[in-house]
Amino acid sequence: MRNKFSDAFYEESIKSDQLCLIVADISPAGSLAKFRERSPERFVNVGVAEQVMIGMAAGLSMRGFQPFVYTIATFSLYRPFEFVRDDLCYQNLPVTIVGIGGGVSYSTLGTTHHAQEDVAIAMTIPNMNVLAPCDPLEVEVMTRWCARQKVGPVYLRLGKAGEPDLTGSALDSWEFGKVRRLRPGTDHCIITYGVITKLALAIADQLEARGTSCEIVTVPTLKPLDRDGLIGVLNRHSNVTVIEESAPRALGLEVEALAFRSGYQGSLKTFALRDEFIHCYGSHDDILAAHGLSLARLMPQIRLF
Repeated sequence: MRNKFSDAFYEESIKSDQLCLIVADISPAGSLAKFRERSPERFVNVGVAEQVMIGMAAGLSMRGFQPFVYTIATFSLYRPFEFVRDDLCYQNLPVTIVGIGGGVSYSTLGTTHHAQEDVAIAMTIPNMNVLAPCDPLEVEVMTRWCARQKVGPVYLRLGKAGEPDLTGSALDSWEFGKVRRLRPGTDHCIITYGVITKLALAIADQLEARGTSCEIVTVPTLKPLDRDGLIGVLNRHSNVTVIEESAPRALGLEVEALAFRSGYQGSLKTFALRDEFIHCYGSHDDILAAHGLSLARLMPQIRLF
């Protein structure tokens, strides 16, 4: 995902001299290094001064630039939170906050680097738009959209590294503010977003092998949320599962509220990161499993529908 973001941003920066990049203690590599060499006047590394990063982006935006800020998710959103809220969102400025390693992607670096609450927090800030691509292909199209948008501030939640392409044969193309069908199904539907979509697809494969047709729907735009699209999913399926790599007060809570308000009569289960700090050292998959998000832990619960 990071490489695809870098490539797309660099290509867009050639087309527009308004694009600029502010990073916080991140050494640019690949196409971002090329951007720094080609346009040093549009690249700033503020070091470990994340509040300055956000304030600088706000000022540049007010002068007509299209800034991106880029660092590890916990440092792009949590540490400068007041600046994000007051400088960007209150002013409704079209600045893109790129959070690298959303969720628990930075597994071995511990809780200081685990952004398990980022989606839930970002969704509560007025004027904030929240995007969470599930693969490098979505990263590319979202980055290009962010480079041109004037909707307002965006939190763009990326993974860390090595994510596979999942949307090459998707039924729907990506559209801002819309849910997206990745594969068809009639008996069950899994709603998901972000890097954990890979796990959702693995679960769907297991269900299909057992004779259960499973639709996969992603929510790449978490805010503004496509409530009509999600109600359409509920209307199509009597068994729905939500899986997200986030604190349990994000998409799952929204879908539960929609189900209640629409009088949904089917079975709905939601799975998210636990509302606790997990004292577990291991890989990304190890941390997810400790939170109960693994094929082995989820399949028995989903098969009880």
